[in-house]
Amino acid sequence: MNPERLAQELVDPIKTAVTTLPEPTLAALKEAREKEEDGARVQLDAILEAVEIGQKEEIPICQDTGTPTFYVQLGADYPAIDRLDEIKMAFRGAVQLATKEVPIRPNTVNPISGKNPGDNTGRSIPWINWNITDGTDLKVTYLPKGGGSTNMSQLTMMTPGKGIKGVKELVLKRIASMEGKPCPPTVVGIGLGGSASISMSLAKKSLLRPVGERHEDPEIMDLENELKERANNLGVGPMGVGGETTVLDVKIEYDHRHPASYPVGIAPQCWANRRTSFLITPEGDIVEVER
Repeated sequence: MNPERLAQELVDPIKTAVTTLPEPTLAALKEAREKEEDGARVQLDAILEAVEIGQKEEIPICQDTGTPTFYVQLGADYPAIDRLDEIKMAFRGAVQLATKEVPIRPNTVNPISGKNPGDNTGRSIPWINWNITDGTDLKVTYLPKGGGSTNMSQLTMMTPGKGIKGVKELVLKRIASMEGKPCPPTVVGIGLGGSASISMSLAKKSLLRPVGERHEDPEIMDLENELKERANNLGVGPMGVGGETTVLDVKIEYDHRHPASYPVGIAPQCWANRRTSFLITPEGDIVEVER
């Protein structure tokens, strides 16, 4: 495996992520446009125009190209598991190349000095989330998470006695209070249980599921459907101007919690619900790219 060659190959999936939308998200935006009127429709027209221009001219669909984040599902029997340092090196090199070649706005800033290195890298950035799974594949999802929607994230250590009723109230209150700040219509990720850090990780991880795909647990599936419907009855609408489409979807992931704690993480994702997924072969080739 050649890290420099792999880095160059990774530029294309990164470019795809920031210049296009996954088909389920695009379809949901078009569907929303058909049922909205007045200012809400104007906002969705502008969003869809930005998507069309981005795809046609191969430029980012939004000026905020996000924090470069890789979610890696690493098969325990992946033949090149001893070369993960080279893959990590390739991720960093790919982000640097994509910043120049796409181009992508430099979004990484030192929290102490405020200095921007200008290439979308920095301490622990690009962020890489490693997850060991069964099998021989190495699957990667690139998620460029925008700053505006990330600013609306919320962690609540809810009183356990409030239960699911409390979760519903908490989530709906948060969606209403965000108004237009996270650039709705959003996809809202929710993490239930675990610890404080786990619940926030679950909330963000839930955003990897395509718009319209429901959780395999029937109770969670019902909760996702209910919260989506109730969120869209809040009237926030596209970009906060009012309307029927405040969220494109609600996603939930959960882990078991301590009896004394009920962490609830909320991670909104703006309308630019971008990502690409792909496999990296042991030889360092990119295959099966999905939007």
